[in-house]
Amino acid sequence: MVNASRAAPAGGSSSSSLEFCLRLTRAHAALTRRLDNALSGLHGLSFGDFMILYHLGRAPATKLRRIDLAERLGVTASGVTRSLLPLEKIGLVSRQPDPRDARVGYASLTAAGQRLLRDALVSVEPVAREATQPVPEDQIDAFSSLLGQLAGINLSNA
Repeated sequence: MVNASRAAPAGGSSSSSLEFCLRLTRAHAALTRRLDNALSGLHGLSFGDFMILYHLGRAPATKLRRIDLAERLGVTASGVTRSLLPLEKIGLVSRQPDPRDARVGYASLTAAGQRLLRDALVSVEPVAREATQPVPEDQIDAFSSLLGQLAGINLSNA
């Protein structure tokens, strides 16, 4: 087997940083597929939908400003608005205006959204445990911290 860090494309050498980013992207795609499969059949959710419910479920009073939710998801404000619309239509998320500032909108998890999130967590936890099973816990914590740094996550926007 060829060591991937030494294998270079025909056009030149590949840095370890590039190899890391490419592997990270592939791992993300593979894990997203696994989580999508676990969620769609049992709960009718995509992994993207789950992430919205998850972040709202972790937020104080289960609501976030739409711009803060967009930041947590790594999408634009218009992207989060498009993602929220179907969840609003089926009653998992509600839209709440800010009484003091008409420009600010909140996304809030409804009671139905909270129930579905609880059920979905039961489905995704085993997938997450299986995916990380060969990795020691301290390495998972260190890698999680590294991924947070790469994504620009700090304690205030985790």
